[in-house]
Amino acid sequence: MDFARWLHVLGVVVWVGGMFFAYMALRPAAAQLEPPQRLTLWRETFRRFFLWVWISIGLILATGLHMTVVMGGWHAPVYALAMAVIGIVMVLIFFHVFFAAYKRLGRAVDAKEWQAAGKALGQIRQLVGINIVLGIITITLATAGRVLATG
Repeated sequence: MDFARWLHVLGVVVWVGGMFFAYMALRPAAAQLEPPQRLTLWRETFRRFFLWVWISIGLILATGLHMTVVMGGWHAPVYALAMAVIGIVMVLIFFHVFFAAYKRLGRAVDAKEWQAAGKALGQIRQLVGINIVLGIITITLATAGRVLATG
C-alpha cells in the first residue's frame, strides 16, 4: 500500500501543484502579454500540462481505488470516501475543461478570434480555481482525516 500511496500523492502533486503554479504564477505573468501572445501561450501550456493531468488522473483513480478496497471498500473511513467523491468531482470538472473550454480556446486561437479565446480562457480559469480549492480540501482530508476521525 505504501507504493500505491506514493503514486497517489505523486499524481496529486503534479495535478494540483500544476494548477496552483498556473493560477498563482503563470496567470499574473501572462497577463502582461498582448492577447495573441497570451492566449497562444495558454493553449500551448495547457497542451503540454494536460498530458500530465491525464497521467495523474489515471494514477490517482487506480491507486485511490486500490487503497479504498484495502481500507474496506464502502466501509473505508468517511474521510477516504469523501476524498474519493471530491476527486471524482475534480475529474468531471477537468473533463469539461478539456473537452469543452480548452477545445473552444484552441479553435478561437487558430481562428485568431481573441475575444472568444479570452472568454474560453476565463471559463478555464474559473474551473481551475474551483479544482484548486477542491484539491486543497482533499489534501487536508488526506493529511488530517485520520486525526479528525479518531478525535
